Amino acid sequence: MTRDEKIIRNKVGVLELAKQLGSVSHAFRIMGFSRDSFYRFRDLYQKGGEAALIEMSRRVPNPKNRVAEAAERRILELALDQPAWGHTRMANELAKEGIRVSPTGVRGVWVRHDVNRRGIVDRLGGGSASKC
Repeated sequence: MTRDEKIIRNKVGVLELAKQLGSVSHAFRIMGFSRDSFYRFRDLYQKGGEAALIEMSRRVPNPKNRVAEAAERRILELALDQPAWGHTRMANELAKEGIRVSPTGVRGVWVRHDVNRRGIVDRLGGGSASKC
């Protein structure tokens, strides 16, 4: 079950509970939602069904904050080639190649692509990362 499906299930659950109990107040208290949220969910559900209940991000993506696509590919290549390197070392090595990325930028790419440092070392059989 995906994250969105879990969110939708909770929202639909509070709507169904309100029908069963016959009381909106009890339903939103039991499920931990506010009255305002309940009515917002109800209106969305009536207009568009379950698909309308998907969590909508209010943040506008800012592509200026992203690392360039070529740099991102190189970071992922180095993550596989050099699994013992941390984000600071990788940023320094990329700078030697002429790719300017901060250590935080390297880590951001890892997080975005779900690259776990220890997981890469374990998968490749390196075993050089210390176990916590």
